[in-house]
Amino acid sequence: MINRTKLLLILLLSVVLTLSACQSTPIDKAAPSANFDLMVVNGLVYDGLGGEPYRADIGIIADRIVAIGNDIGESEKTIHAAGLAVTPGFINMLSWATDSLIEDGLSQGDIRQGVTLEVMGEGWSMGPLNEAMKAESVNRQGDIKYDIEWTTLGEYLQYLEDRGVSTNVASFVGATTVRIHELGFADRAPEPDELQRMQDLVHQAMKEGAMGLGSSLIYAPAFYAETEELIALSRVAAEHGGRYISHMRSEGNQLLESVDELISIAREAEIGAEIYHLKAAGAANWSKMDEVFERVNAARANGLDITTDMYNYTAGATGLDAAMPPWVQEGGLESWIERLKDPVIRERLAIEMSTPSDDWENLYLATGSADKVLLSGFKNPDLKYLTGKSLAEVSVLRGTSPEITMMDLVIEDGSRVGTVYFIMSEENIKKKIAQPWMAFGSDAGSMAPEGVFLLSNPHPRAYGNFSRLLGKYVRDEQVISLAEAVRRLTSFPAGNLKIQDRGTLAEGYYADIAIFDPATISDQATFAKPHQYATGMSHVIINGVPVLLNGEHTGATPGRFIKGPGFKQP
Repeated sequence: MINRTKLLLILLLSVVLTLSACQSTPIDKAAPSANFDLMVVNGLVYDGLGGEPYRADIGIIADRIVAIGNDIGESEKTIHAAGLAVTPGFINMLSWATDSLIEDGLSQGDIRQGVTLEVMGEGWSMGPLNEAMKAESVNRQGDIKYDIEWTTLGEYLQYLEDRGVSTNVASFVGATTVRIHELGFADRAPEPDELQRMQDLVHQAMKEGAMGLGSSLIYAPAFYAETEELIALSRVAAEHGGRYISHMRSEGNQLLESVDELISIAREAEIGAEIYHLKAAGAANWSKMDEVFERVNAARANGLDITTDMYNYTAGATGLDAAMPPWVQEGGLESWIERLKDPVIRERLAIEMSTPSDDWENLYLATGSADKVLLSGFKNPDLKYLTGKSLAEVSVLRGTSPEITMMDLVIEDGSRVGTVYFIMSEENIKKKIAQPWMAFGSDAGSMAPEGVFLLSNPHPRAYGNFSRLLGKYVRDEQVISLAEAVRRLTSFPAGNLKIQDRGTLAEGYYADIAIFDPATISDQATFAKPHQYATGMSHVIINGVPVLLNGEHTGATPGRFIKGPGFKQP
């Protein structure tokens, strides 16, 4: 018969074991003899924190990393990574895959560079929308056609996940979007009740999972927003732990003043802030970059959370709207086109487009000449033969000045016309990469060299931005180390966005993993032939699921809607 003492010990042990079992989770560290769903073995692990790499195996169960080390266990599914770098998946801080993921959720252009998270929302976001905005969006669709089956930003991102995408997706809410929602395309400040409704829309987007507030201030109608309006909206994002991120009011003649404005918004709204695709546009402004660095460093030293991102090319890509003053674009696309048909306005506009000014951002003048402006995307099938030609070439073909040619193309195409502007210096590219607070974004969609994507020429950054960093600037030119580049592609942006359990290779974190050959990873896309995949990326895993194996897409679509810090479960 068991005595009283033994009985008490047995009961106590039972309670301890029961409590221990209740506290266990699916992401507890696996025992050495555990069998994993998937293993990555014998790779050189760069954990994303910037330290020296080490050789180890990684064990994955479901969507999580559960073990990292040697002799950790076995799996029937194994990726052999000898001679390869094993890193966290890369975060694309400026993605325009908003439409391309609807057309093709495989996201091949970015997957083949190791991108596992697309972050959208440069000024314009895919929600919140009203009925007028939905109609306008459908009217402005180009080669990619789709029904708008959502209203809010959260609904759009959930729509992508439900539809099936390979990459994870996230977005800022667009300051331009909430402005259009309440003011349309008017050039005026919001009334107090309108501003309150705009703030309410930001509240809603943040609770749905937006990462913060994004602006794009060189474009109409974003240009019309005063600093106080942006501070008011940023304060709402700050309440939810979000970030302000901006294509600043100027990257050229008023570059330094625009950096000051962003820092002022961060200070007044008490919010972290990031500069989209930091650049000094136009040769006359290239020397300002060192002073930009000084201002960012001073702000950071004073306790402000200021960061930047960039793409790794000397040309930017946008539309012909960036070559025309905002006043002519007030009221939206149709009003803009009608004004361009007016002979009196055309005469005035031709003068303004060819005259330097500090009042608005003129990327045409920033290039220095029409042969440094490439026409990359048309909506009108009759104009697609001009794709890839320079503005100078088209002007000669038509016998009109570059200014008149641009006006006519917008009228005939019924769009802003996709355009590439060569405006930056190679020296500044390297200087920017060297800054420890620099992240990276493609500023492009994620596409494939097939179907409707071939009907226009993207900037080569769509296929090569991240591989170009790792190949040209890390391996070949040694601007920064591979470990530092990986940090800036992974844990650094994840921390800025306050994303939990991603951006680092660590036990308990989601299994978003890029595996590549540092000796061969390279961009292949050029301005003449942009539809070319990058090379050197061997395998990519997202949420524990291989989406790229031995350089080929598996067809898997495990991507998820990644929510920001203000997310509230409905």
